[in-house]
Amino acid sequence: MSRPDATGAVGTVANDEALAAAFAGEPAFVPYLAVGDPDYESSLAYVEALARGGADVIELGLPFSEPIAEGPTIQGAIVRALEAGMTPERFFAFVEDLDVDVPLVCMTYYNLIYQYGRHSAPDGEDGDTEYEAAAGDEDAEYEAAAGEGGPRAFVERAAEAGLSGFVVPDLPAEEAGPLREACDEFGLDLIFIVAPTTRGERLDRMRELVSGYVYVQARLGTTGARTDVSDRTEESLARVADWEVPKAVGFGIADGEQAERIVAAGADGIIVGSALVDIVAEGVENGDDADVVADRIEAKARELKAGARRGRE
Repeated sequence: MSRPDATGAVGTVANDEALAAAFAGEPAFVPYLAVGDPDYESSLAYVEALARGGADVIELGLPFSEPIAEGPTIQGAIVRALEAGMTPERFFAFVEDLDVDVPLVCMTYYNLIYQYGRHSAPDGEDGDTEYEAAAGDEDAEYEAAAGEGGPRAFVERAAEAGLSGFVVPDLPAEEAGPLREACDEFGLDLIFIVAPTTRGERLDRMRELVSGYVYVQARLGTTGARTDVSDRTEESLARVADWEVPKAVGFGIADGEQAERIVAAGADGIIVGSALVDIVAEGVENGDDADVVADRIEAKARELKAGARRGRE
């Protein structure tokens, strides 16, 4: 994959072309679910339902105890997943167990990525308590072993599991060099979130480092389904219009009509999380069978994908 440098010229070449291909031909539908919500097996069924419903890329949330970019809906999903025992190693096993044929992107927080190399050995002394708490695992699975911090070990394991890239909401572009280098080494993409307030040198740095696609945040605040389309969407898209990667808009998209309007405004794709997590949460609250919930998720995915397609007509 070709990645533009700060001037927009094509620079370092990454190996993975899966994400670029996902945006070719028609607007991409990029759904998100938290892995392990509400349990491992149900979560597998829900992600596979997204693929049947037309997902072009799927963002898989690796739960972290301090999800600063997330609103109450996704925070609830993360709590359920952590309480059900989700950890980084179970996350990678989950990715390997999935029966889908679409690119998968890991969305998580940098502490988990950075600390992974220090804790990935299966045995050893008691580990870093901060890490164990972050991973939601108080058992021995991630007990510390001698090792170096940094993103390389996590990225290597992600590539081995079959992931195509990362979204890391709390990683400033100014500090993303080591993760970018690791992604280049193992052929993964690094997606940045451009907020309505992102300007100047930070925006330039994101343009220099981004690959795969850019996540355009449609509105300020945290994640969560909304009933309207932000009037800042077109303005946000305009700031990245000349970037060479596809532009996918997220934050607040809840139905097919909104998806249509976002694509009509110039987006190359839509990212939807909370509207899908709401279906999972409703199923948990009502005690619904996982197959029933999976059917609802597939139906919502088809609605969103159809809306995105209409926006291009």
